[in-house]
Amino acid sequence: MMSHIKMEEELNLFNRSLNDFWNRFRNATFNEHYSQVVGLRDAYKDSVKALTEKLSTKLKEEERMIETCLEFRNKIHIQNKLIQEKQDNLTKLTDSIQDKQCEVEKLTKTIQDLKESLNKKKETIAAANKANKEKLKMLQKSYNLYKDHLGLEIRKINGEKLQFIFRNIDPKAPEKPFTFSLRINEERDYEISDSAPHLECLEEFQEKVRKTNNFSAFLVNVRKAFIALVCNEL
Repeated sequence: MMSHIKMEEELNLFNRSLNDFWNRFRNATFNEHYSQVVGLRDAYKDSVKALTEKLSTKLKEEERMIETCLEFRNKIHIQNKLIQEKQDNLTKLTDSIQDKQCEVEKLTKTIQDLKESLNKKKETIAAANKANKEKLKMLQKSYNLYKDHLGLEIRKINGEKLQFIFRNIDPKAPEKPFTFSLRINEERDYEISDSAPHLECLEEFQEKVRKTNNFSAFLVNVRKAFIALVCNEL
């Protein structure tokens, strides 16, 4: 009986020892594993924190870079706009210069044409003056020739005209004047007008003297026409 009791006590003691060992072993193993997990957790947290800080720094750098790129792009846009405006202004200025050059060329040509036209007019006027002088000389010669014989008088009147006055036409009134007017027109032709008394044949005489340039014969014909007019009135 005593032996049995002692055995039970030893068995209980062994069980308690075994339980104590198991508890110590379990606690030791758990604590070691827990320490490893905590270490890994802390290492993970540190790694995540470092990575987060690195990514945050990188993100900020990229944001600054994006802002810089946007600012640079805006500057480029503004610069391109200014360049385009300057190009447009330069194009307008170039077009304006070309238009002015065309105007200068046209004006130069116009001036040259006017000079040529003026020179031609000067030549024409010089030739007309020469012809007029020659005709005036002929008129003067005719006047001197027929002054006494035909009772002819020549007066200069308004309108650059010469008035020819015949006397000794009407036997009843020798001093009665018979007149016509003459001028040399732009075409350097004789232009006869204002006969008093009126002669129907005066235009015919004008055409004839323009063709023949025989002014002496013209004066004779006019005088004969005045004489015939007086005879018809008698």
